[in-house]
Amino acid sequence: MLIIFGASGDLTARKLVPALSNLFREGHLPDNFVVLGASRSDLSDEAFRKKVVLESGFLKERDLDQTKSRVKAFSEKIFYADLGKDYDTDYGKLAQRIGELDTKHNTEQNYIFYLSTPPSLYEAIAKNISDQGLANEKVGWKRLIVEKPFGYSLESAKALNEGLHRYFKESQIYRIDHYLGKETVQNLLVTRFANSIFEPLWNRNYIHHVEITNAESGGVEKRGGYYDKSGALRDMFQSHLLQIVALVVMEPPLSANADEIRNEKLKALKSLRIMNDHETLHRNTIRAQYVSSIIDGKKIPGYREEEGVDPESTTETYAAVKFFVDNWRWADVPFYVRTAKRMPTKVTEVVIHFKSPHHQIFKNSGMDSKDNKLIIRIQPDEGILIKFGVKVPGQGFIVERANLDFYYSSLTETHVMQAYERLLLDAMQGDATLYARADEVEAAWAFVDPILNYWKNGEGVKIYGYSAGVWGPANADDLLEGNSIWRNPGENLADDPGFCVIS
Repeated sequence: MLIIFGASGDLTARKLVPALSNLFREGHLPDNFVVLGASRSDLSDEAFRKKVVLESGFLKERDLDQTKSRVKAFSEKIFYADLGKDYDTDYGKLAQRIGELDTKHNTEQNYIFYLSTPPSLYEAIAKNISDQGLANEKVGWKRLIVEKPFGYSLESAKALNEGLHRYFKESQIYRIDHYLGKETVQNLLVTRFANSIFEPLWNRNYIHHVEITNAESGGVEKRGGYYDKSGALRDMFQSHLLQIVALVVMEPPLSANADEIRNEKLKALKSLRIMNDHETLHRNTIRAQYVSSIIDGKKIPGYREEEGVDPESTTETYAAVKFFVDNWRWADVPFYVRTAKRMPTKVTEVVIHFKSPHHQIFKNSGMDSKDNKLIIRIQPDEGILIKFGVKVPGQGFIVERANLDFYYSSLTETHVMQAYERLLLDAMQGDATLYARADEVEAAWAFVDPILNYWKNGEGVKIYGYSAGVWGPANADDLLEGNSIWRNPGENLADDPGFCVIS
């Protein structure tokens, strides 16, 4: 039984129920599976089913190939319980409803509690669940899924972990990060450890630098109030992007076992060189905000003009960080990670820049500074691209870069699961590989906290501006060493536009 707290909110209708619907259609859910939504809205079972299934705008496109009887059969697995005015209340009636559904549908007291609520409610909900004996694993298993943001700082993340650990064991807690549910993120591990053409090269001897870009073309939309208290570093970098960094950096685990993989991710995060002094932080971090621009003839408001945003806000919508990893494999290899809103295109990718050959016999052939790259595209146009040198037909040795590419879309016979489908299924099966552990979360915050503190309290710290629709502030390339510049990707994996249009 999946019990969703905050079930009347946006996430349930937009992500969770469509994911469950797809799992149902593909035959991945057991016959005795049921969902119980719980929140403060006064809804009946039937009204809740209409809201999230039968009349939901989020299901129509995905479920065109399902018959009405199948949609109805899926909706009949969904129930609702009204918690009243407060989440911090006695869960006696809820426990009774769970018990009735468990008996009727034979779910064998196997429960997943999904907290789709603000983090401030996590501990209270966990306590009230525990008070009813619903966290006890004497019969069946019990798991708790919590959404990000997991903490606002290292101190708050530790407090949140301690609060949950009072009522649930760490092995029962699943901290969801939907980025880790993406096939292309998981493929980082396979690309690295299953291929002898990459595994021996994955170190400082062959890699010049690593670049990770997360760009969103949209602004803060209607999340201005939340975003202004958070910012790009907390919203994306601390969670999603540092998880991707961990997969790039980590040593080979002993096996594909969840704990072995998470142990190596923890070591990777702990090996990131923490920047504490102001000079280092000034040199290696850039923050910026988008300002008003005209795109396709339409005026786009600046960040400070967005609804819910302080007109004098210094919250960053662009964050770029350069850092190093203190271990043998990555010594002296710079990592460059950036995340931003109002970019020319929506894209997330990892770029491995390989070193040039030490003896360059084609130095004057046009290949100079055109390094080999391995590009792992996480979204959109998911796939892998290798850039390598080839001879231009004709006399002499003029070298140009060619592309060798693979696209997930070419796997036409395969249904590529959406992130929430994969993560929900993993939680049901007790596979925690793609979920963050308490010590991982704390290690990520330990790296990010000094940057946030410097940006907030450092003397003379600047926040730059960039026009909505361009690749960040004009000084963004100054972060990169030597003649390197950011790879500004296009919408399609193989695009190399190198420019953008802002008006």
